[in-house]
Amino acid sequence: MDNHETKCSAQAVALAFLGGAMAGVVAGLLLAPKSGEETRRDLRNYARRAEEEVLEKAKEARAALDQTIERGKQFLADKTADVEAAVKAGREAVKEKMDKCCN
Repeated sequence: MDNHETKCSAQAVALAFLGGAMAGVVAGLLLAPKSGEETRRDLRNYARRAEEEVLEKAKEARAALDQTIERGKQFLADKTADVEAAVKAGREAVKEKMDKCCN
């Protein structure tokens, strides 16, 4: 077998933790000595809160992704300008050498 390191992002770990917590809560609610109506109400409330938390985390992830994309675009723009300047300087240097050589 290959020995590859498995790396998980903090978001993946948090999502796995939330999923496990949700499964634990559901199991606890189903095994608790409450009436069916109380249990269903509790499950609905928990699902609503979990949905709100997931939506909030998705918004935060989207904002972080947008920020990363913008930084990437800026990095590419900077490097493109550097390359263009280097190419221009190289062309000028070659032209100067050709002028000195041929004249």
